[in-house]
This record gives sequence, C-alpha cells and structure tokens, in this order.
Amino acid sequence: MRNNIVHIGAGELTYEIRAIVEIAEKMNRFGLKTNMENIGDPVAKGEKIPLWMKEIVADLAMQDCSYGYCATKGLLGTRQFLAEMTNARGKAQITPEDIIFFNGLGDAIQKVYGLLRREARVIGPSPTYSTHSSAEGAHAGQPPVTYRLDPDNNWYPDLDDLRLSVKYNPGISAILIINPDNPTGAVYPERILKEMIEIAREYDLFLICDEIYHNIVYNGETTKPISDLIGDLPAISMKGISKELPWPGSRCGWIEIYNADKDPMFAQYVQSILNSKMVEVCSTTLPQKAIPLILSHPEYPAYLEERRLRYEKYSNIAYQMLKTVPGIKVNRTNGAFYMSVVFQPKTLTDQQSLPIENAEVRSMIEELLSGPNVNLDKRFVYYLLASTGICVVPISSFCTEERGFRVTLLEMDEGEFTQIFKTLSKAITDYLCSAERRTKTVKMVD
Repeated sequence: MRNNIVHIGAGELTYEIRAIVEIAEKMNRFGLKTNMENIGDPVAKGEKIPLWMKEIVADLAMQDCSYGYCATKGLLGTRQFLAEMTNARGKAQITPEDIIFFNGLGDAIQKVYGLLRREARVIGPSPTYSTHSSAEGAHAGQPPVTYRLDPDNNWYPDLDDLRLSVKYNPGISAILIINPDNPTGAVYPERILKEMIEIAREYDLFLICDEIYHNIVYNGETTKPISDLIGDLPAISMKGISKELPWPGSRCGWIEIYNADKDPMFAQYVQSILNSKMVEVCSTTLPQKAIPLILSHPEYPAYLEERRLRYEKYSNIAYQMLKTVPGIKVNRTNGAFYMSVVFQPKTLTDQQSLPIENAEVRSMIEELLSGPNVNLDKRFVYYLLASTGICVVPISSFCTEERGFRVTLLEMDEGEFTQIFKTLSKAITDYLCSAERRTKTVKMVD
C-alpha cells in the first residue's frame, strides 16, 4: 500500500475463544467428534428457551413498531424500567438518561475504550475476558495493563498489585472489575469491592464494572452491584441479556452511568460515547421491548433460580473431579458458568503430548504446533482437542502469565457433562506424565 493503513492497535485484537472453533471444525471434517466447551453460549449447548419467553418475543415480532428505529439511548420505557430496578435497592439513584443501549456488550466495550484519550489507560484483571483486554490494548496501541487475580486465593484480585500498578503508572485513569468474573467464575465479596473503590477514589480514577453475570451467583456466595457501593465515585456498569435470559443472539446490552455530574471531564467523556452512538442512530429495537416483559414475568424468578441451581450442581461436579488431579490449581466456580484451571509452575514442557488416533488430525496438530513461540498451554489445548474432542480455551489467551485453560459448565446432559470432566481429568494426568513415559521408553530402547 502507498501508506500504512493498519491501526496502531490492530495487533492487540485477538479472540482465541472463537479462533479455536475453526480448528475444531477442520477436525470435524476429518471425522473427529468434538465437545465445544470454549464459548459461553448456553443456547448452543442445548439450553431450552421457555415457551412463555418465546411467546413474548413472538408477539413483539408481530408488532410493526418492533421494526423501526428507537431513541439513540434506547427505548424510554425500557430505560425507565431498568432505572427503577437499580433505584429500588436504595443506594445509587439514576434516571433513564443515565442508561445507553448498545448492540451487545461487545459494542459497548469498543465504544467505552475506543473513545478514551489514547494515553488514558484502563487497568484490568489478569486473566481477563478477551474483548476487554483487546479493546483496551487496541485503543492505546500497546499491550493491556493488568492487575493479578490470584489462583491461590479464590481468583480474588491481588489488591497490593493493583495499588502499586496504579501508583506507579500515572496513565491509568480507570479500573476494570468483572464481577462475577469471566474467565475464572470468581465472585467478589463486598470487602474486596470496597477496597478497589477506595483505590479508585484515592487516585482520582473512575470504575468500569462488567456485571453481565450479576444474577448468576450460587454456592452460597453473595456480592453487591457496584452501584450500591460507589457513593459519589464516577462509574460505568455494563449489563445485558445475553447470559441471563439467555439471549446472546439478541446483541442487546447497556451501560448504566453513575455520578457523571460529579466530574466535568467524566461527563464530557460520557457525552462522547453518546455522540458516537448517535452516529449509528440506535441499537436493536425488539430485544429492548422484550426486557421489561421478560424480567417482570411471574415465571422469570423461578426460571432463573432453576438455571442457577444447575450451574451450582455442575460447578461442584467439575470441582470434585478436578481438585485431586496432580499438577493443577483449581477453584470452585461460584458465579457465571466458567472454570479456569491452571497448571502448577514448571509442570508443562514442549515434550508432552496425548495419543491421537486419527492420522489426518495428528498431522494437522503437529503442523499447528511447529511454529515458533507456541504457548505451552495452547499446546495442551490442541492435544486435548485432537485426542479427546474436548475443545477448551488456553488461559494464556486471557492476557495472563498463568498457563492453563478455561472450560464452560454449559453442557445440559449431566451424564455427558460428568464424562467430559472425567475424560478431562485423565487427559491432564496422561499429558503431564507423557514426557516421563517417553524418556523411559527411549532408555529401554537404548
């Protein structure tokens, strides 16, 4: 090209969660049956949408007004409904004007990071959800800045690391909190959230809190929405219906803005987000119309509780099956529907493998792993996929120095779910022992 047309942050835009799907699909063509445990789509894993919810959507689809534009911020009636839900808790008080709808949280994330001044950085957790880290890195044209989540402490934030990172990096302007967390499944207690808020207050930062899984908490854990704790601190909460209803194909999410009137610069930044949305005209209309009808339906609380109880049961099955496997660290999932497993330091090598029966699949994997600088957990993930058909995501793709993988709890069939984790447990053990077995075999041949 005559000029360099590539954005300075283009190299930070990665999404291994979907990238591995292409590899799994190629293996399917070679005859390998796969279990796709890589992506958080309950519908794709067999979740049945209840009839009453379908009837609400079907009725809206028959109304002409569902096919038109809505206000740029979103439907006023829906924003009023959501503001009342937030205000009913008695802490933060917002109006419908403090809510902006987007075409899914992916759209919101791109706007929230993309409209920051390039030098203004948002420090996020490590590991972190790829859409956040990619968008933050892309907007700055540099690798993301992070604070550590501790696998030896329930995946809670390392608050000392967060404080020091903020103190010695004056470019940090905001803290990202994902609660409940993706990819770890951790749920943050109130005391941790309060400490993070105090760090933001001390260094004059604002907060971004991804709360899309806020109503999917179980195992007796509790947490608080950030709106209940921030006081007068400027903040943005990200919410949506893709995981809770679940309706990921709706591409419908929103942000709630707190205390924009407390800081003129924050208010100007929020206005730029709205102006950017105005250029697009608006977000999808029909899903917004459905939100008050679904969330206020008399059958919704029991439906949501049924889903929570299933995730709770499955989180305990998965934890019980993995917690005694040597060489890994595993925490029970208490929110959302993911589990992150990391290998103990120095347990992974580039000599480990799993048996692959299909010659074409084996050739494909060997080619994929022949390139330079392949992370050791990606090596495990590829061998796991090729050997067992279980598709997970390497934890290194979530912006962390840890090595391991993320797996979902979404398989609907309990027998199949149990078998997946039984197979996974055995595969981890076999993989970690494979280099030792190979060495012994070589010695015997010699």
